[in-house]
Amino acid sequence: MKIVIAPDSFKESLTAEEVSEAIKRGFQQSKADVDCLLCPVGDGGEGTVDAIRHSLDLEEKWIQVTGPFGQKEAMRYFQKGELALFEVADLVGLGKIPLEKRKPLKIQTCGIGELIRHLISQEIREIHIGVGGTASNDGGIGIAAGLGYQFYDRDGNVLPACGQSLLNLASVSIENRYKIPEGVHINILADVDSPLCGPQGSTYIFGKQKGLDPSMFADVDQAIQDFYEKVSPATLKIKGAGAGGGLAGGLCTFASADIVSGIDTCLDLINFDKKVLHADLVIVGEGRLDRQSLAGKAPIGVAKRTPVGVPVIAICGSLAEDLPPLPFENIQAVFSILEKSESLEDSLKNASLYLEHTASNIGRLLNMRKF
Repeated sequence: MKIVIAPDSFKESLTAEEVSEAIKRGFQQSKADVDCLLCPVGDGGEGTVDAIRHSLDLEEKWIQVTGPFGQKEAMRYFQKGELALFEVADLVGLGKIPLEKRKPLKIQTCGIGELIRHLISQEIREIHIGVGGTASNDGGIGIAAGLGYQFYDRDGNVLPACGQSLLNLASVSIENRYKIPEGVHINILADVDSPLCGPQGSTYIFGKQKGLDPSMFADVDQAIQDFYEKVSPATLKIKGAGAGGGLAGGLCTFASADIVSGIDTCLDLINFDKKVLHADLVIVGEGRLDRQSLAGKAPIGVAKRTPVGVPVIAICGSLAEDLPPLPFENIQAVFSILEKSESLEDSLKNASLYLEHTASNIGRLLNMRKF
């Protein structure tokens, strides 16, 4: 039996490659007669670039940019010829920010704009950016700052490039803005289709998980809307502009970027359709499977690209109560790896072992077909 193992990363715990390896070990322990093809994926969030880089034989490079708290910090990107990939989570991802510093209105993303300018100066003409998994909620103001825009309060003081500044913003200077040259194409690999503002926007849907106090939602959401009504009202209507705490909206507005499906782009680049052609079973997974997963996340994207008649099983860290009845989106069965009631810290630490146990149990079920 040929099994294609195509999970996303388990956020703050394991990379997609580590998840794949753990599942493979579990099947091996079960003694099931299976041939495992590891195919780690990403949907634009944390780990997407790592899932793509090996298939494309990309070269890893580093550059100093402005970090999440204003300090200089090294950030990696991957390049081959005129193509470059990077993900925002490498600079301002939740996993990079200590719990005590998770204040999404204070975190700066201007380093991303700086990196874009560097890539273009190196004659890169095609840039893919994964924007999921950020710890910021700045509505894209950091991107603008990294591309030369400046922001002022009512007294004419320069404001830092963070979400908090949107609450005090009075004017914008475009005097030193950087214009993206013709012939440069920037694609945003998005894992959600949330708009920038409103009840389904970046602040209301993702603000809490980033550490934003719900009492601030209305003010922050309104501040982002006010900002874009001044600089680019059309951005408020773009599907997916809310990805990355609004960073996607900033890239569309200030870097002329286009939003594309993160998972479909990843699957295209790694030639998934060819790899899954003769599969008997496909395993997908992510840290938490919930209704948000249905809006463009990796497990659903992989399931949709799996040929009809090939069963898909999801192995996840946890399962939400808002999932539709099975089967859905070509997924026939779902499993949570949690084995006992324990702290989140311990669950994250033991995720690899629990993945092995779950895969091993599934392998034993496959062995029962012989009887």
